[in-house]
Amino acid sequence: MAEESILTDDFLRELINVGEVDILIGVPTYNDAETVGQVLQALRAGLLQYFPRLRAVIINADGGSKDATQDLVRAASISDLQHGSDLRALRTLHCISTQYPGGASKGTALHTILAAADLLRATGCAIISADSANFQPEWVESLLRPVCHDNFDLVTPVYRRHKFDGLLVRNLLYPMTRAIYSRRIREPYPAEFAFSGRLAGYFLGQDIWSQDVGRAGAEFYLTISTIAGGFRLAQSFLGTRPHSERAAPDLVPAMRMTAGVLFWSMEQNFSAWSASMGSQPVPTIGPEHEISLEPLRVSRKRLHQMFVRGVAELAPVLKTILSAQTLSELEQAAAVPEEEFCYSNESWVRTVYEFAAAYHKTVISRDHIVQALVPLYRGRAHTFLVENRDASADEVESNIETLCLTFERMKPNLLGMWDGGK
Repeated sequence: MAEESILTDDFLRELINVGEVDILIGVPTYNDAETVGQVLQALRAGLLQYFPRLRAVIINADGGSKDATQDLVRAASISDLQHGSDLRALRTLHCISTQYPGGASKGTALHTILAAADLLRATGCAIISADSANFQPEWVESLLRPVCHDNFDLVTPVYRRHKFDGLLVRNLLYPMTRAIYSRRIREPYPAEFAFSGRLAGYFLGQDIWSQDVGRAGAEFYLTISTIAGGFRLAQSFLGTRPHSERAAPDLVPAMRMTAGVLFWSMEQNFSAWSASMGSQPVPTIGPEHEISLEPLRVSRKRLHQMFVRGVAELAPVLKTILSAQTLSELEQAAAVPEEEFCYSNESWVRTVYEFAAAYHKTVISRDHIVQALVPLYRGRAHTFLVENRDASADEVESNIETLCLTFERMKPNLLGMWDGGK
């Protein structure tokens, strides 16, 4: 049963008027007037071209936009697309918008969309980011066909990325998720993904929605729950993930939504990850990875400066989190000139695993633990940039794989610390 308490009366009436559907696509928004119209048109084109016989609805869950986002969604109609197009829908394609309470929150938007999917008994569902300016109709098929026709429960994307794009994903999120949960998921915290109705119902029933992870990081925890719950997972190559023109998000909230959620999940799913070693590939439609090499300027100097300052200013905090050996390595690394600085794979993995164990033991405030990882991650990002400055695409991928294998090889160290000493 859907959690109807999160659905307003007006929204419920609109959903009831739609009736049961085969496909539901959710589009969370917050001040996305510049791009949401283009995304909706691409979604409509994809549904008409690839799923013309299925009953479909597009649900916009808005976080209180101050621009014209909701007006644009409500004004969209199927006839707008069909002018000048040979495509014809064999069923009505609905598009409705709702504003959820409590302010902008990706987790609340996902909760709203899941509740709507459950109420409408959708077979296949997808979440599409409203700021995906280059979203293509083909992405609709790439994400939803494995769910609707091949019985996969979650389909995450694979993107073509610049070698210096997605540093947090490549240095922490992908390799650690792969090592802990033993699945090689390139984008465990996806912006676009598809899922089955049965997974929607299962995840809707998770006891997370009143917690921090339910407000920020729920998409990542959905990936983890899919693995821990024994559901079928696949990946699908979409193409180039565009750089958002918006300001880059603050790294502290980003760390809460990634490392914080991952550390939290390890307690909930200890039995699911503690007995497994190594990793297994995930069925992938299309290339498993693509890396582009066009010139891109990145400031390494500031990353190094913030690492050095963080190690000095957070010394008392780091002493409670890290072993004496690891802390000594970091202090030595912070003392050398930038051109000699190196944050090795082994030292980085040891750092992250000690942070995870400290989080589990709550040696200090858990949020302070997550925040303290930020300057150390900046040091690791600096090393990644230097290591891959002149690297080819194959060399970048080989370096990422080496880091992943280091996380996997050192996983027994984490298990030894979990309920033991540092």
